[in-house]
Amino acid sequence: MDTIGLDLHKRESQLCIIAADGTIAERRIVTSRERFSAVFGERPPARVLLEASTESEWVAQHLESLGHTVVVADPNYAPMYATRRRRVKTDKRDARTLAEALRLGAYRVAHRVSAERRHVRAELAVREALVRTRTRYIALAKALVRRDGLRVASSEAEHVPARIAALELSPRLADELAPLFVVLGPITEQIAAADRRITAIMHADPAVTLLATTPSIGALTASAIVATIDDVTRFASAHQFAAFLGLVPSERSSGEQRRVGRITKTGNARARYLLVEAAWRILRSKSADTAALRAWALGIAARRGKRIAVVALARRLAGILYAMWRDGHAYDATKLRMPRPRVAA
Repeated sequence: MDTIGLDLHKRESQLCIIAADGTIAERRIVTSRERFSAVFGERPPARVLLEASTESEWVAQHLESLGHTVVVADPNYAPMYATRRRRVKTDKRDARTLAEALRLGAYRVAHRVSAERRHVRAELAVREALVRTRTRYIALAKALVRRDGLRVASSEAEHVPARIAALELSPRLADELAPLFVVLGPITEQIAAADRRITAIMHADPAVTLLATTPSIGALTASAIVATIDDVTRFASAHQFAAFLGLVPSERSSGEQRRVGRITKTGNARARYLLVEAAWRILRSKSADTAALRAWALGIAARRGKRIAVVALARRLAGILYAMWRDGHAYDATKLRMPRPRVAA
């Protein structure tokens, strides 16, 4: 069976084909379904390795439909590139390196997210883009109002246009703000529609519904966690779960020196910052369900500051969500351990 390394790119991709007798063939093709069908359609079944990327899933599915065995590899796995020279990097060398990695078995398989969870990721990405756009427009509108010596009272984003319209605006300022107000209305409506779709997703997905029983974890955060993880069984511990979300400290240690730094921030940024926001809400709440978490975080805040305490709380919250999802149990505040009292010396 032939071994094929496929270096994917947006416009053109590089192929390296290692035949059973060791001969190597290399070519460059356009990244499209038509070209993949023309090149791979009449070939006997082969093993193909490609790196996980934006295009990797549809390419993998298309090649599998043509009868080939496809491996989507983790691009962060350093041993996969052991045969590549550091000072020379080209698409041809990369494709050959991927083919050699597949032949030697020097790769780590990347998790392929299900179609349903990819759809949830897309919904979350669209909503995030809409919210960022609305935030930018509202900030500009408030800046223009402040330029004329006026102030807008704090409120939810959807109420800002009405509060600005209630001010005594000059005709020139009103004309300047008019295009923003025309755009803000439809954006707010689309954000509300996206929220309704995400709520419907929560009710349709048992895993999202389960995680949403945690205080300060709503449909948005629970959907982001489930869509990012997809399958909780691929993690052996809560530490691996938190590490995948980039919430564990980085470390650069050697010999007798141990240096622990800030969190790694690897993985999905959306899921990570939503967990951090949930930690802030827990720290500011008065709910009895989060008393143990709040007391634990405040103990860290007294020693290290609130910012570090909130990130630590987000990491512990990730561990709680992992245990809930793994065991299929809803949130239970009685299972949380209260912090140990500090004994005076």
